[in-house]
Amino acid sequence: MYQNVSQELLQFIKKSPDCFHAVSTMGDILMEEGFTELKENEKWQIEQGGKYFVSRNGSSLIAFTIPETEMKGMRIIASHSDSPTFKIKENPEMESEGHYIKLNVERYGGMLCAPWFDRPLSVSGRVIIKDDTTGRYVSKLVNVDRDLVMIPNLAIHMNREVNDGYKYNAQKDMLPIYGDITAKDTFMKTIAEAAGVEEDQILGHDLFLYNRQEGTVWGASGEFLSSGRLDDLQCAFASLKGFLAGEKKEYMAVHCVLDNEEVGSGTKQGAASTFLYDTLTRVHESLGMTKEDYLIHLADSFMISADNAHAVHPNYTEKADPVNRPFLNGGIVIKFNANQKYCTDGVSAAMFRDVCRQADVPVQTFTNRSDMLGGSTLGNISNTQVALNTVDIGLPQLAMHSPYETVGVKDTEYLIRAGEKFFS
Repeated sequence: MYQNVSQELLQFIKKSPDCFHAVSTMGDILMEEGFTELKENEKWQIEQGGKYFVSRNGSSLIAFTIPETEMKGMRIIASHSDSPTFKIKENPEMESEGHYIKLNVERYGGMLCAPWFDRPLSVSGRVIIKDDTTGRYVSKLVNVDRDLVMIPNLAIHMNREVNDGYKYNAQKDMLPIYGDITAKDTFMKTIAEAAGVEEDQILGHDLFLYNRQEGTVWGASGEFLSSGRLDDLQCAFASLKGFLAGEKKEYMAVHCVLDNEEVGSGTKQGAASTFLYDTLTRVHESLGMTKEDYLIHLADSFMISADNAHAVHPNYTEKADPVNRPFLNGGIVIKFNANQKYCTDGVSAAMFRDVCRQADVPVQTFTNRSDMLGGSTLGNISNTQVALNTVDIGLPQLAMHSPYETVGVKDTEYLIRAGEKFFS
């Protein structure tokens, strides 16, 4: 079973080179499953037994189902659509020595820089045009689906100390080569062709580099899977599969994928925004319920914040906590932090462990070493807008925030099974 799931995951990631494509891919899947798309700038007609989804900014998505009988509360799994990468700046072309054209980029999120060198990259994202007929601004997805740019390393003969540790300068070291001098003034034309528009129609853009190397299953027994953007598309994919498979009879089931987690979530489409709150309250109002009904349901609701977790690295075993040591293929990881970087507490951990026990899914635990700071995720940030019992979990991985990350082939299926049980 997990071999098929692994191939599905790799196909999902291939179709999702950036957050906009990820949301578009999920939207296509939901439409095929009979969901109705809602628009934030239109009135909603919500019915019992209905299936719906709504997106914001084209990079965040919330899908939900309404039970046919009286609603008891809400069951939510939240993940994120973005990954660390490089964003293309405005006026990106830079001429070098009269022979090369480079692209001016800036870091998005906290990535490992070294793995971005010497591998084929391309550009994807969106462009914004104005529809002459309606006068509305329209977003067009872009994926230059070929090997387009590369960031070459400096030869060791010119940097003898590079293997002794090197601090990369994003403005100097990380600029990709786009072409020779004949490529001058053609980058935006290339983007326009990929978007199916004229160059002079483009009024704005959000474009990112992505790794062109396709994902693969590897290891002595095919036990590992490597790909770009596993953090957090692995959780987004598995959550969606579990959401669709669950029975969803008594609770409002919610599949929530938010953007900008890698840069703090403080955007209109991030976990700190009102997107989830707006959606939940609009649903209640559309069903004729009151604000008090919403608050009552919220008190009987539960959220799983799903964002990948650090596995023990075999070359750096001392970096892990002495006793909480997750491994690839060892099961879903519950994440704990005394200072609430993760929002798991005794109650939410117990509830999630019970879900996994019913689904016959193994569970592991993660805490940082007490002398090392860790990252945070979207759970505690989302709780500032929608406060409910929440557990932070993830799937174990190596090389987090590399353009090519590694996970275990079994763990995706574990989260699908747990999600199916959770939504049932």
